Amino acid sequence: MTAPVTTATAEMQETLALLDAQFPESSIDIDGSIVSYRSCGSAVESGRCVVLLHGIGSSAASWLQCALALPKDVRVIAWNAPGYGNSTPLPMTHPAAADYALRLQQLLQALEVSDCLLVGHSLGAIMGSAYMAAGYGRGRVRQLLLLSPAQGYGSEDKRQRGQEMVRQRFDALTTLGLTGMAQKSPERMLSAQAADAARAWVSWNTQSLQPAGYMQAVQMLCNDDIHQHLAVIAGQSALSTVPITMAAAVYCGDADIVTSPQDSRTLAESFQLPFQLIDGAGHACYIEQPEAVAAMLRRHLYQLS
Repeated sequence: MTAPVTTATAEMQETLALLDAQFPESSIDIDGSIVSYRSCGSAVESGRCVVLLHGIGSSAASWLQCALALPKDVRVIAWNAPGYGNSTPLPMTHPAAADYALRLQQLLQALEVSDCLLVGHSLGAIMGSAYMAAGYGRGRVRQLLLLSPAQGYGSEDKRQRGQEMVRQRFDALTTLGLTGMAQKSPERMLSAQAADAARAWVSWNTQSLQPAGYMQAVQMLCNDDIHQHLAVIAGQSALSTVPITMAAAVYCGDADIVTSPQDSRTLAESFQLPFQLIDGAGHACYIEQPEAVAAMLRRHLYQLS
C-alpha cells in the first residue's frame, strides 16, 4: 500500500516544480569552469536587473520566493557560488573573497550585465563587498545591499575564533552529514515564528550543499574580513587608490541570531551606511519574509531609474 503524501512533502513537491518552471537553472562555461545560476524576468523594457548572492549554507535556489515576488520586467540573476549547485569549485583549497569576486565578474561579463542592484546575503555580503572593492562594479553596479552580512574572522582579534570555527564546521559535516545539518539549520536560520514551509525550504537547501564547495566557503569566512573590503569602497583604506562612488545599505532580520541586529547596525555605522531591520525575520530573511525583502528591493530598483 502506498504511503499517503504528507502536506509538507506535497508543498515541497510544488515548490520544486515551481523552481524548475519559473526559476530555472542555467550554466555557462568560463575558461573551463562551470558557473551555474538561476534567473527569471526580463529587463528588455525597464532595464532593471538584480543580482543575488546566497550565503554559506544555501544556493541560488533559496531565492525562489523572493525572486518571483519581483516585477516581471526585472531581470533577476541568482548565482551558485563556486562549489555550489552545478558550479565548479575554485581551484585553491583556501580561497579568499577576491577569488569569488573574480568568478562573479566573469559571470556578469558573460551575461552582459551592465547596470544592476547587487544583493549579498550573509557570506554573499563579503563576496559582494570584495567585488566592489576590486573595482569590478564600476559601470556595472549601481547599489550594493548587504542582508544580514557575515563579517568574517580574518582580523587579528578574530583569527583564533576563525580557526576554531573551521574545525567546528568540519566536525559537523563529518559527524552529522548534510542530512543532520539540514535538520538543525532552521533553528539558526529562522525565527521561532517561521512557517513550516520556510523551515522545509531552509532544510532542503542545506541538504543540497556540495561538501567540497561548502568547506571552501568556510575557509573564506574564517580567513576574510568584510571590513577591509568596505574600507576600500569607503576610501578609508590605503588600498583605495581610486575612489569608488556607490550607494550601499545594510539590512538585518530583527530576530537574527547568526549576524545579530546589533552587529549589523554597528557595521553600517562604521561606514556611515543606512541600516534597517526586517520585521519578523531571522537570519534567512529573504526566505522567511520574501515579500518584504522583495518590496525593499523594488524600492531600491526604482531609485535607480
